[in-house]
Amino acid sequence: MQVYKFGGASVKDAAAVKNVTTILKENNTNDKVVVISAMGKTTNELENVVNLYYAGNAGWEKALDTLFDKHLAIMKDLYTNGNFDHAVADVKKLIENARDFLKHNNSRNYNYIYDQVVSIGEYLSTTVVSDYANSLGLKNTLLDVKEVLFTDNAYTEGKVDFKKTETAIEQKVAELVKTGFVITQGFVGSTPEGFACTLGREGSDYTASIFAYSLNAERMTVWKDVEGIMNTDPKEYPDAQFLSEITYHEAIEMTYYGASVIHPKTIKPIQNKNIPLEVRSFVNYNKRGSVISANANTSFLPPIIIWKRGQVLLSFSAKDFSFIAEDHLSKVFSTFAENRLRINMMQNAAISFSIAVDFKKEKIDNIIEQLQQDFSITRNDNLSLLTIRHYNQGIIDKLTLNKDVLLRQISRTTIQLLVRE
Repeated sequence: MQVYKFGGASVKDAAAVKNVTTILKENNTNDKVVVISAMGKTTNELENVVNLYYAGNAGWEKALDTLFDKHLAIMKDLYTNGNFDHAVADVKKLIENARDFLKHNNSRNYNYIYDQVVSIGEYLSTTVVSDYANSLGLKNTLLDVKEVLFTDNAYTEGKVDFKKTETAIEQKVAELVKTGFVITQGFVGSTPEGFACTLGREGSDYTASIFAYSLNAERMTVWKDVEGIMNTDPKEYPDAQFLSEITYHEAIEMTYYGASVIHPKTIKPIQNKNIPLEVRSFVNYNKRGSVISANANTSFLPPIIIWKRGQVLLSFSAKDFSFIAEDHLSKVFSTFAENRLRINMMQNAAISFSIAVDFKKEKIDNIIEQLQQDFSITRNDNLSLLTIRHYNQGIIDKLTLNKDVLLRQISRTTIQLLVRE
């Protein structure tokens, strides 16, 4: 059993979809699950639909129509013989379901609304790819991921019920692969009530690893627009170095600190069953990529450079100028946990405690409101968090030149610097 994951860039237009079907044709076996993300910038466009709707702006309907038109244009380019009525009907139904949901929705829970609408991006892309692959004779079944991947009710950050999910995937996929490979959606699960619950942005990698884990897959492959794992973002650093192999541990560290090569939660499920993960290029698809496994040789790794932009620094100090002690920290941590806002960096001083987090306006506003009675709170926006693993002084000096460093933390293998650029 193989599990493939194709991201949004790999299905962004008709040419990209044709490229994906070529890869699938060259690896045409039934024992395969293909997880596909929303096309191109569809998730961003659906977020705009949600934001317009939530703000009471009637423009959300036009934005939804524009999204349909983009998918229609892709289908017209795919089916040059014009015989694509079935595919159009499937896509139109998904758009109309979203429209119907928003017109009849009574909830003001932003995260709930977000998940019901944004999740259709994955359904649009998998519908287009599945229908087109079938038209080429690549027999496949389109599986609704909500039938097999189960979460709690933590909208936008769903926690997976692994026991129930593993059983469902194992049983369902075993039946479906008798007639062809399986295509399904990334990023999405189902709450106990049957509503869509997303797994966090870029969560399709995690979906693929859940399938790999549940099916005891031989290998999981993530197809990207780069040749494999690099020591830094090649779009920022043209001299980025290719890493042919890294360990699960190194991959977990990289993703924890914000490396965008794979979703942070991806590694643990496949590590539990020692399933190798390969990151390959969908452009040069015959070239071997980077492999993440238990026994990779990482003794010659170069410095690994990770930037996280859009950071907010929050500093808390007790209003009576007392030392920051365990009771203060407990209150701060429990508030962040309650709001499900992940801490990227933290530092304790005598009378203050500082935390760097991603800019998530609603969650930050809630936290400040909950804690401002007990703490004096200062805030700095528009910061960047630089993490360097396997650092040396030369690379530190180079990357911090002309930058104002607000916080610094250093260990044997990793240095983190919160900077104003």
